[in-house]
Amino acid sequence: MPFEWVTDHTKAPDNSGAFCFEAGDPPLAELHMWPYRSLPRRGFVLFMGATCAMLLLPLSAVLGTAILWVMLPFMGLTIWGLWALLEHSYRSGEILEVLKLWEDRVELSHQAAQGTKAWDANPYWVNVVKQDKGPVEDYLTLRGGPRDVEIGAFLSVPERQQLFTDLTRLLSN
Repeated sequence: MPFEWVTDHTKAPDNSGAFCFEAGDPPLAELHMWPYRSLPRRGFVLFMGATCAMLLLPLSAVLGTAILWVMLPFMGLTIWGLWALLEHSYRSGEILEVLKLWEDRVELSHQAAQGTKAWDANPYWVNVVKQDKGPVEDYLTLRGGPRDVEIGAFLSVPERQQLFTDLTRLLSN
């Protein structure tokens, strides 16, 4: 799954009592989320190798003729275009959302190639809202800080439903 609980949020915390949080204490729960990559780097290498091999087959039939020089730039442009578009896809998919929950604070950071966005609020006031109408099905937002923020928009529908269940249970305590 493209999200992982770094700390076990199902166990009781080591320290108990009201507001025993001190600066520097680890969070009670920490969640990392990232987009699913359907083509890993190894698959990218295999795909590009297979594409080059398939494009070389027609070129072998015209070796030694003038048609080779007409076809060669177009095939090179095709390979370069595939390479550039897949690399762009990898760069745009380098997103990491990190949610950290303490007794008195919740933080969400969205790290992308364009920069980092951060949000924090008091967990007492934070609600997880699932909206039917939004950019994606079962659109999740955190409401309760200075502004509403989306969370996990790049996850699949079952993953967002699981995330909604986990966050609702975690923030209701």
